[in-house]
Amino acid sequence: MEEKKRLLIYEKLNLLAEAFSKLLYEEDTVFLEGMKEKNLAGDSLEKYRHWEWTQGVGLYGFYRLYQKEKKEVYLDLLKEYYDNQLEIGFPALNVNTVTPYLAMSFLGELLQEEKYLKPCRESADWIYKNFPRTKSGGFQHRTSDSENPEELWDDTLFMTVLFLANMGRILNCKSYLMEAQYQFLLHIKYLTDCKSGLFYHGWTFKEKHHFADALWGRGNSWLTMAIPEFLEISGCEGASRRILIEALERQVKALSRCQCENGMWRTLLLDESSYQEASATCGFGYGILRAVHLNYIDPKYKICALKALEPILNLVDEAGVLNQVSYGTPMGRESTDFYKQIPIHPMPYGQAMAILYLSELLS
Repeated sequence: MEEKKRLLIYEKLNLLAEAFSKLLYEEDTVFLEGMKEKNLAGDSLEKYRHWEWTQGVGLYGFYRLYQKEKKEVYLDLLKEYYDNQLEIGFPALNVNTVTPYLAMSFLGELLQEEKYLKPCRESADWIYKNFPRTKSGGFQHRTSDSENPEELWDDTLFMTVLFLANMGRILNCKSYLMEAQYQFLLHIKYLTDCKSGLFYHGWTFKEKHHFADALWGRGNSWLTMAIPEFLEISGCEGASRRILIEALERQVKALSRCQCENGMWRTLLLDESSYQEASATCGFGYGILRAVHLNYIDPKYKICALKALEPILNLVDEAGVLNQVSYGTPMGRESTDFYKQIPIHPMPYGQAMAILYLSELLS
């Protein structure tokens, strides 16, 4: 990569990191208003204010940036965030409130701080023993405000299962690692669209269908990102490893066919009437690069990740905010038109996915 381009990527990375600290504490008023009536656990809303999947994905991306840059200011931000939540207390566990524990588990391991590791151990134990299950033992996609009985969603693998796998590695707990492996295999079994090679947003064991049959962009990107991360964290071997890598390469092959000419991907991957979406594009770029760098997939797919660079750089504004990011997206249950109506709004996970993508480009 030419030096001028590398410097531009570094510049954008620094801007993204600076903006992240502000977006991390930006209140999601729509979510919080809804929680006043739909809080399933009935605990204090203050605990959820800055502790949800939106922050959790962001924190993971930020921790990975710290790993590469080693800037103390990044480490200080992470410690300040988790110390603040320790004072407030943690909300009830569900798919989405597990997500911030992923970066916390890495931080606790790095610093060997019991105040971070203890909540992670307790949460992993609860997930393994008590997490709501679907038929076939899948993790039910229960969120802070929705039960979603007998439903598997592709988000769950990144939001919850990666954390369980990481705690399995940290604690040398084979049971956690095997459970995480099973969840990956089960979700892939029920969410794969064998015709396209992509993944559906969800599956219901009740009605035995994929809801609106949505091949949703960001939902697919969770798997593109999660599979390489899981393989590296877990050391998964044998037939399971082969199945996961084959599923990833099949998906990436499909992604190479539906990428837009300008390098972006759409919020509905095969629907040209749906808008182009930045967080999914960054997720695909990161996951593809990561898989290539770890020798999981054919290096020829790297060109797809590189093709996304120009539009993503252009979408990072002078304030360091990644634009063209779709807001949090529940299940489209009846029509794929639902996904086209999701508003565009800067989010912490958008920042994180851009950080992961651009930093992996420099690896």
